Amino acid sequence: MSSLPRVKAAASRIHLFNLSPAQGSQHKQKRLGRGQGSGRGGTSGKGHKGQKARAGNGKPKPGFEGGQTEITKLFPKKGFVNPNAKVYAAVNLDRIQAWIDQGRLESSPEKPITVRDLLLSGCIHDAKDGVKLLGDGAEELKTPIHITPARASKSAIQAVEKLGGTVFCKYYNDLALRDCLKGRTDRTEAAPARQPDILWYTDWNNRGYLSPQALAKMPPAITNPRWKELSKQLLAHKTQEYDRAK
Repeated sequence: MSSLPRVKAAASRIHLFNLSPAQGSQHKQKRLGRGQGSGRGGTSGKGHKGQKARAGNGKPKPGFEGGQTEITKLFPKKGFVNPNAKVYAAVNLDRIQAWIDQGRLESSPEKPITVRDLLLSGCIHDAKDGVKLLGDGAEELKTPIHITPARASKSAIQAVEKLGGTVFCKYYNDLALRDCLKGRTDRTEAAPARQPDILWYTDWNNRGYLSPQALAKMPPAITNPRWKELSKQLLAHKTQEYDRAK
């Protein structure tokens, strides 16, 4: 009886007998504790006895000093960090006048000076949490300016308005300040939510942009229609009446 001829599989086809792992995908198993001849016998590559030779917490947290009191616990805590504190970039009136004289800044009622203009012109080097207008060098100010800082001192407001300029303090959170610096106008700006901010930006004495006097004097080009309704809502507590217990 003649045997059938053996069929030889083509090299391009995949069969069970020619399957193998990809090159470099497998590594030789590390066998520990199998005698000194293996190179990892006895202590299994962990050195001699001790804290760092144990499994689990072999690496304690930074600052651990073997169980004795850490140096970070030996000194008492002092002071605190206010999570609501803001750091403003201060800019004085004499500096703004110098930038105007050099032609690096210009303003008009329809296009006031913003924190973006101050940063791009080099008048400030870091916007931080906003710009605060200060009254130092008020005697050097000769040009009527129109500006929208985050805060302004009373002396700065008086000096600017004396020459026919305007100051309207505007609230910025982190996202709104970032959008202002990038020139983005496609997102709705956040409104003040904390009580101190609400009281500040709805007060005309601070030239807050949400005060009724400021909304009446601001040009339509820089006024958001949303601000009027927002001002009514934030100032509603002044006219509300509450039931008192008899």
